[in-house]
Amino acid sequence: MENIPNCPKCNSTYAYIDSSNTEKELYNCPECAHEWSDVEKSSGEELTEYRDANGNILKDGDTVSLVKDLKIKGTSKVIKVGTKVKNIRLVNSDHDIDCKVPGFGPMKLKSEFVKKLA
Repeated sequence: MENIPNCPKCNSTYAYIDSSNTEKELYNCPECAHEWSDVEKSSGEELTEYRDANGNILKDGDTVSLVKDLKIKGTSKVIKVGTKVKNIRLVNSDHDIDCKVPGFGPMKLKSEFVKKLA
């Protein structure tokens, strides 16, 4: 039997190889339905989950709103609580969210200061 790695998302030991895909070897997790390949695992890229102020998982393209007033460094402007930001992009840096804030332009935000909208 092959040495099948644990699921990188939930660390389940019940992962299996998907035999229906003949192009490349895919692993599946029956507990969380995550699919991955050896290429992803060997690339060293860590799967990072970004969560909002309420603990909801954020994804690219989500719409969020601010949970507190944010002062813009170097100016006297303030982005008010409740400001809706559409189509966010998640990045791997100190400020997790790259977006365009209406009335202010392109900006980077921290995920701890936003909440996900439905």
